[in-house]
Amino acid sequence: MLLQYLFVIFVLGFGMYWSVKKNKLTEAGALTGGLLGLAIFQGAGFTGLTMLALFFVLGTGATAWQHNYKARLGLAEENKGRRTAHQAFANAGVAAMLGLLACLFPGQAELFCLMLAAAFAAATADTVSSELGNLYGKRFYNILTLQPDQRGLNGVISLEGTLLGLGGSSLIGLLYAMGFGWNGNIFIVILAGTIGNITDSLLGATLERRHLLSNNQVNFLNTAAGAFAACILYLLT
Repeated sequence: MLLQYLFVIFVLGFGMYWSVKKNKLTEAGALTGGLLGLAIFQGAGFTGLTMLALFFVLGTGATAWQHNYKARLGLAEENKGRRTAHQAFANAGVAAMLGLLACLFPGQAELFCLMLAAAFAAATADTVSSELGNLYGKRFYNILTLQPDQRGLNGVISLEGTLLGLGGSSLIGLLYAMGFGWNGNIFIVILAGTIGNITDSLLGATLERRHLLSNNQVNFLNTAAGAFAACILYLLT
């Protein structure tokens, strides 16, 4: 067990160093990400860490993809997508809390790990659908009215972006199945991640547009909604 923890600390430390060196995370963001990673490992083991890594790779990759083009259109994130501590917690904080719960209550570990995977599925779906949907979407609609709306605004979706987000949550679902078993829970992860992504758009079209919630708060609630949806679906099946 000690060797496992030393290995995890080494991997997380290397990831923190690389992320700062490559301007993917601020120093505080890297430290926060490392601590969140340890919490996730406590409950979900290497499968949980792999989901964290996949979310990070897909998220940073989607953000960096054709960044200059997105910048010219006013669609690029600030600081070239370099994540801060607040952003790291907004995207992985729910998963970290669920990892700790899985460790503290091993009798309910299956449910908590399922919810953890759904939180990552929601975060991945949101990032992929927004970053790549703005590039490859053909028609953009307000999620509340389903009327045409301006690309890049909060709460605006496209069919292409939604399908790309579904693909992102499906990859998290596959990782979950590889680590915890091939059963119906994989579909719960994918569906819950999609529900979280839709929740993000609904909050964006309402509270975020009115500046009642920040983007980080919406992202946190997105992952919480995905985890909560997984819990309900699990209890109903």
